[in-house]
This record gives sequence, C-alpha cells and structure tokens, in this order.
Amino acid sequence: MLGELFVAAFVASSGFVAAGVLGSFYHLVTGEPPRFFAEMTGPASLLIVVGLWLVAGPFIFMRNAIQGYYRETFSPKMLAAAGGLAAMWSILSGTFVLSFLLAL
Repeated sequence: MLGELFVAAFVASSGFVAAGVLGSFYHLVTGEPPRFFAEMTGPASLLIVVGLWLVAGPFIFMRNAIQGYYRETFSPKMLAAAGGLAAMWSILSGTFVLSFLLAL
C-alpha cells in the first residue's frame, strides 16, 4: 500500500515539474503566460497548443485558480478543489511524460 502511494506521489510530482517547466518555457519564449484559450494560426500550432494543454494543464489550472482566489471571491474550498483536480491531472500528465521518457 505504501509503495503504491509513493509511486503515485512520484508520478504526480513529475507531472507538476513537467507542467511548471513547460509553462515557464512557454512564458519565456512568447512573453505571455500560457492560457487554455490561446489563438491558433495554423495546423502545426494546433498540435503545439494541445500538447501544451496536456502537459502544462495543471500549471495553467492552478495559476488561474490562485488568481481567482486573490482577485475574485473564490472560497478556500474552491481553491482546495482546484488543487485536487490539478493533482489528479498531474498524475495523468506525469504518467504520459514518464512513459514517454522510459520509451526512449
């Protein structure tokens, strides 16, 4: 039981790290933070934006939730729920990233 929780925590943390690195790299290159509703200007950019959403989704989701908590009237329960959803999403994206890295 403890081994499975350790593996889940490792996969979730690798998903959070991959999301943060990709989101920060996108911000460094474009000069604007990543968003879920970005403008797409071609078929190649569609693939890039969907890949960004899949991997950097927890980063974007938590950034929007924290901004909503401080700028709007989000309750702490909504912020905790967003953190839980981001943790589950990071497990999924961490699984994707680790399986891709292990396949190489």
